[in-house]
Amino acid sequence: MASTKMLEALNKQVQREFQSSYIYIGMESYFSEIGLDGFANFFHVQSLEERDHAYRLFNYINSVSGKVELETLEKPKCDYKSPLDALEVTLNHEKFITKSINELMDLAVLEKDHASISFLNWFVDEQVEEEESMDKIIKKLKLFKDDPRGLYMIDTELANRVFTPSTAE
Repeated sequence: MASTKMLEALNKQVQREFQSSYIYIGMESYFSEIGLDGFANFFHVQSLEERDHAYRLFNYINSVSGKVELETLEKPKCDYKSPLDALEVTLNHEKFITKSINELMDLAVLEKDHASISFLNWFVDEQVEEEESMDKIIKKLKLFKDDPRGLYMIDTELANRVFTPSTAE
């Protein structure tokens, strides 16, 4: 059984993951509005992944006899200066989530909560992947600058992304 302090921190992370999902729905809306359907698809899938992460935490809290506490979500931003701006916001947000996951892990280590440490390892690894993915898209956008052919190529590439639910709970 996780401590009260650990359960509170896990619940905050549930909120952050659902908020992340909502943020990415806002980005999906932005990209749909400007006609970049591949980017819109990318953020649709990103939103589903974040919701999946929230439910992963949700289920873990329940498995250790905790209680999930849901909070109100903030309205997401739906307008950006450019695709690059949206991706830079995304990378900064993912860095915030990484910091949050690392703080959860620090707490689990401090409390010698081996079950939570084991559970959180997946999130630590996932955040490396999340930041790398955003960084790669940003590098491509910077490489192509204002070349519409490059933007079209990236958009076409992102259209192929599909949601795959995580297998572990």
